[in-house]
Amino acid sequence: VQLQASGGGLVQAGDSLNLSCAASGRTLSSYSMGWFRQAPGKGRAFIATISKTGVGTLYADSVKGRFTISRDNAKNTVYLQMTSLLAEDTAVYYCAASQASYVRPSHYNYWGQGTQVTVSS
Repeated sequence: VQLQASGGGLVQAGDSLNLSCAASGRTLSSYSMGWFRQAPGKGRAFIATISKTGVGTLYADSVKGRFTISRDNAKNTVYLQMTSLLAEDTAVYYCAASQASYVRPSHYNYWGQGTQVTVSS
């Protein structure tokens, strides 16, 4: 499966931003999906994951209550709604696909190219 993340940009603290991850090559419903981010000089960090059907979700403590992961299998797309953005949310955001809802990046087989989110304070 090929993944294409989009929707990043430059926003101010407190703003909202919606990211999308479009899949091609294979139906998205075959995979659990995750969002990760990588800030400069840091490793790739787990943000959220969603089960194949969309029933189960899990979030990192740092984004819980501010970010929402969702999916539309009919559109082969996964979303990340981000609200109340903070300067520390600045990073490159990646979507990834796996056979189950893992939190470790190493458990994900397929990755999108990343989209930059910059939050100015």
